[in-house]
Amino acid sequence: MNKLRVGIEGAGWVSGEHIKAYKNNPSCQVAAISSRKLASAQKKAQEAGLTDVKCLTDYDALLKEVDVVSICTPQNLHADETVRAANAGKHVLVEKPICVTLEELKAMRDAVRKNKVKTVVGFVLRWNPLFETIKTMISDDALGDIYYVETDYQSHIAEWWSGWEAVKPKEVGVSSFITSGVHAVDAMRWFACKERYKAAKIIEVTALAGGYRKDRKDMDWYGLEVMLVKLDTGGIAKVCSNFDCIQPYTFQIEIFGDKGTVKNNRVWSHKFPGQKGWVEIPTILPDSAEVTHHPFQDEIDHFIDCILKDKESHCNVEDAVNTHEAAFAAMKSELEGRPVKLPLLS
Repeated sequence: MNKLRVGIEGAGWVSGEHIKAYKNNPSCQVAAISSRKLASAQKKAQEAGLTDVKCLTDYDALLKEVDVVSICTPQNLHADETVRAANAGKHVLVEKPICVTLEELKAMRDAVRKNKVKTVVGFVLRWNPLFETIKTMISDDALGDIYYVETDYQSHIAEWWSGWEAVKPKEVGVSSFITSGVHAVDAMRWFACKERYKAAKIIEVTALAGGYRKDRKDMDWYGLEVMLVKLDTGGIAKVCSNFDCIQPYTFQIEIFGDKGTVKNNRVWSHKFPGQKGWVEIPTILPDSAEVTHHPFQDEIDHFIDCILKDKESHCNVEDAVNTHEAAFAAMKSELEGRPVKLPLLS
């Protein structure tokens, strides 16, 4: 079988992990890398030990060379690049957030629907071992019916992140939920649904924003956002994105069902008769912002499997619309001081 030709758009922090994962997949060949600076693409190819690869500065030229594209550019470029790839008939893995406006979100969704390409959105934590274990337990009725979930994304995002200067302006960073907090929104949706490969849908959002760094002019948007949501499952949830916290990166998870509870990697369940204390899951937690800590291999192997077997991913653009709509609804709720119903897109 001919290997799928893969293009990497963007040569920044996360692209190296994408390249590594594609190299390890026997069905793929990294055929092209594109960046605004040719030297950046060449450096990334050299670091990955790629010799038979085209290094380019023209994204449309890259699309002509490949079957599949991973979009690893700054977040304000994701939507346009996804639309162009879909219109060119290319399968797309796009990093989160996938867009910075509602108009972009609609354009992406419509282009993917029209061209019927396979997509995966970079919510890589769905493949984290703790996430995998918890989701399997939920689908096995270890917690019963889920009635409440809390997820918190806590990370003092600042100069240590190479993308920080780019996202500080409002037109690029948009909000705490958009820039990185969508991970927590996605995780909440994932855990709130009892079906193994499905996420719950958010139907209403009420939100507040705060923190201190916006007032100090460190960025143009609030570093702290909190949303309360209603879900189509009948459950409710609270999601927090906190960039102003003074602490190491932390991803908090609490899940409450009518037969059990999860608090991070601790479980209380009717499945453990006579339980006298929390059962601790000895596995890899989502406890680092470092990209090398994330399970890109599993995410990309899943993406390629979806292409080869002509099946839709549980983590595709269509699914991610609800997560991003909730982030935009949070901003609307913060501004207007009222609950906002979803969907926002027609």
